[in-house]
Amino acid sequence: MANDGPAILVVEDEHPIAELISYSLRGNGWDVRVAGSTADGWKALQESVPNLVLLDWMLPDQSGLRFLNRLRNDAQFRSLPVIMLTARSMEEDKVAGLDSGADDYITKPFSPRELVSRVRAQLRRRAPEHDEKQVVAGIVTLEPASHSVHVSGERVEMTNAEYKLLRYFITHPNRVFSRSDLLDRVWGSDVNVELRTVDVHVLRLRKALGVAEAYVRTVRGVGYLFSHE
Repeated sequence: MANDGPAILVVEDEHPIAELISYSLRGNGWDVRVAGSTADGWKALQESVPNLVLLDWMLPDQSGLRFLNRLRNDAQFRSLPVIMLTARSMEEDKVAGLDSGADDYITKPFSPRELVSRVRAQLRRRAPEHDEKQVVAGIVTLEPASHSVHVSGERVEMTNAEYKLLRYFITHPNRVFSRSDLLDRVWGSDVNVELRTVDVHVLRLRKALGVAEAYVRTVRGVGYLFSHE
């Protein structure tokens, strides 16, 4: 019998790990479905959109990273929270996952308590206040409903990580945030990446904004702020 709590889709081909995940999540009242491949995962998404996806990196038919890119390029699933599960622990792998749109990254082996904590944190962040309202700052317009950004009326392309960073900046203008602040508030304190990753994403965000790049300002020795004034 399914639980009445939030629905979690687990895309994991290793049966013992899938069983451990299912047992841990169901014990917290969450409704869990398991898919052993990206094809089965996509089919499950067509049947019912979950509240969150736990996605293994190494899957039999294609990589979880490719599947994640497919989700982020589909309007229906663009904002769906995704936590990557993987044995790949190198910093560049974590950055690749976050750049592709992962909301968090859990390295195997992990404890059930850590897993539950990460899932709970992402569910809390889902559907933030004013998420569907258009936000305008100078020549920059952010459209949460379509997960898009326009500068002077022209749509600009950016990764999901840069979009999340811009969304936080634009909804908290004229405030200085340190790199650790941004890492905590945009990606979450549990995401284990280095502070310099924030600098990389700020540089990419500025590049994506083009003529509006000056809106993202560096406050020397402190951090960054967003202002169009």
